[in-house]
Amino acid sequence: MKHSILLTGANGQIGRELSWRLKNIGDVTACDRRRLDLTNASDIRAAVRSVRPDLIVNAAAYTAVDQAETDRATARIVNVEAPAILAEEAKKAGALLIHYSTDYVFDGAKTEPYVETDLPNPLNVYGKTKLEGERAIENSGAAHLIFRSSWVYAREGQNFLLKMLQLATQREELKIVSDQVGAPTWSAEIAKATMRVLDSLYDGDATRPAAHPSSGTYHMSSAGWTSWYEFAKAIFEEASDTISAPAWVSAATGGAPLIVRRLVPITTAEFATPARRPPHSVLSNARLAQTFGVHLPEWRTQLRAIFSSD
Repeated sequence: MKHSILLTGANGQIGRELSWRLKNIGDVTACDRRRLDLTNASDIRAAVRSVRPDLIVNAAAYTAVDQAETDRATARIVNVEAPAILAEEAKKAGALLIHYSTDYVFDGAKTEPYVETDLPNPLNVYGKTKLEGERAIENSGAAHLIFRSSWVYAREGQNFLLKMLQLATQREELKIVSDQVGAPTWSAEIAKATMRVLDSLYDGDATRPAAHPSSGTYHMSSAGWTSWYEFAKAIFEEASDTISAPAWVSAATGGAPLIVRRLVPITTAEFATPARRPPHSVLSNARLAQTFGVHLPEWRTQLRAIFSSD
């Protein structure tokens, strides 16, 4: 008998990658915003009780970092209250809850990669609500795995990769922040890593009940690190090396040629945004590797791979 799985955020960057992969281990009820309104507590409870899941994967989040500064109420509902309800219902159902969080729970004052035991100190509303969501899950008593990732990008949605490609069709010069450091992570690699964790819990047998692990938080991001400026340079290097543009690149650019000629490194102070960002938010993935034997590829390897895929 296959497991029953409830997936939220099915049309998000991570959710899209998970929706078809999760079918390998169970019957998936994939919910996007239209099917499940995470701002409605009764809808969330009804969805969980209808599906009666063995596994809940919450890939939904309010991720508009700057917009969250003025839309605090919605950010809190989606990033705090909804995960808290999912955790409460997971406990009642005896289900395992997987939840995704962010490197922005840290303030970036540390110069070495952050480990899970480092004290969070978010600088913006987005990071604060994601941290509150983590704590709500931890305090629920539900079996859970929280995966923190960083600088997530995908072939669809809104992210730095697609924004750079779009701007490159409009401007010959782009100014990019060079004093923020992190690890760009492809959503497909997050989904793959999640499935490897689940495979280890199911021991490769989808018909067996999952062995609920000790609940905890794990970092799940690319190996290595870079700046936004160097990431942008790498994006255009990969784009120029691509003989025929993948479909997602053509969609991002509208089929227009890239006319960008110069990238200019600037400081955070020169690029004012409503939300403060941590200057250094690199995550250590050692605990994920030690516990589950899961490793994510280096960030440049991931970037190269997305340019070779449709």
